[in-house]
Amino acid sequence: MGSSTSILWGSESTAPDPATGLTARQKKIVQSTWAVVRKDPIVNGVAIMIAYFKEHPDYQKLFSGFKDVPLEELPGNKRFQAHCQSIMSALSNVIDAMGDPSLLEATLGAIGERHHRRGQTKKQFFELKDVVMEVLKQKFGSKFTAEVEEAWSKILDAAFTGMFSAVPAV
Repeated sequence: MGSSTSILWGSESTAPDPATGLTARQKKIVQSTWAVVRKDPIVNGVAIMIAYFKEHPDYQKLFSGFKDVPLEELPGNKRFQAHCQSIMSALSNVIDAMGDPSLLEATLGAIGERHHRRGQTKKQFFELKDVVMEVLKQKFGSKFTAEVEEAWSKILDAAFTGMFSAVPAV
């Protein structure tokens, strides 16, 4: 008899994918939770970026389009919303490419190159990971189990590491 999560996400092979480190079950967990988040990309992207700027206020200054906008005004700022939507789209592209290692590598390489050119660092992205994890915990509450958290931690680690693997060390 399986657990309730087995019913939701199945009980596939436990062998991790070399490209992501995720098992088939963990990929399904990420995909199913992301399906909820991606339904409202602006609201969820704004939540992530506002939390990021609250945690790391100096990072807002790195975004020329809204570096001088007061934090409380950012949620209504269209340039900020557009950037948040872009972040959510990039995350969607990563999650959609999890089953195709070559596509995932190309997707992550392109994102990494863009951000490297802007001077953004691996450290900043791993700090973003902590914020994304916290926002997901808040969004899903008790449904954000240790198993869900582990799957998300692995995909974000793989994504952020992959983004910077093709660029010079930063």
